[in-house]
Amino acid sequence: MIEIFAVVLGIAVVTAGIVVIRHHYWPPAPDEEPREDVAEYISMMVGVLYALVLGLSMVSVWETRSGAVSHVQAEASAAHQIRLLSAGLPALEGERTRGAVDAYVHHVVSAEWPAMAAGRPPGRRGWELLNDLRAAGQVPADATPAQQATLQETLAQLSALDDARRGREADVADSLSPVLWFGLIVGGMLTVAFMFMFGVRRSLTHMVMVMGLSALITFTVLLVYQLNEPFNGMFAVDSSPFTRYFTGS
Repeated sequence: MIEIFAVVLGIAVVTAGIVVIRHHYWPPAPDEEPREDVAEYISMMVGVLYALVLGLSMVSVWETRSGAVSHVQAEASAAHQIRLLSAGLPALEGERTRGAVDAYVHHVVSAEWPAMAAGRPPGRRGWELLNDLRAAGQVPADATPAQQATLQETLAQLSALDDARRGREADVADSLSPVLWFGLIVGGMLTVAFMFMFGVRRSLTHMVMVMGLSALITFTVLLVYQLNEPFNGMFAVDSSPFTRYFTGS
């Protein structure tokens, strides 16, 4: 990351040096007309390039949040299916499975969600409870064919729950690259700064243009910031898929 910043800064310094050399050794003639079209072209390119960075950042954080929503829904659905399937297991194993899945969901909602909202990983306790759930559903050798089939479906749902949980943990750690944050902030400042480089005769018109552009850029960057943490902020993914299936968790 530091190398990227160094390259960007180095290129900017080199181009600035070229401009200084050009004006020092080949200054514009006194009668040469100012090239406003060049300034307008550069301003347009800055806006286009910033729009690309902004779009890339928005897509990145939106995909992360959408993935978090999918993982949470899949995990809650798998836990719910396991609880329903426990009715088809032998009485003792079914009771243990229901107790284990309830304990897992309660831990996810009451302990892991506050931790994820604070930006911390869920921790190992959830995996331990998941292992307890996996062990609780083991049926004896003399189980009926229907109970054996129920066990196979339960194991399939446990695999789906395991995958969804891994995805949820990855979503907590996933965030926008610092390189893109650098582009968003510096690009926004440059885009607004170019609005002051063109003469607008009416000061009120100029003020409205600058206010509108700066407000829109600020709003979009703040939106990216809110979406950057899928389990925290205004657009946080909540635990409602779990509480919908497990009342009182």
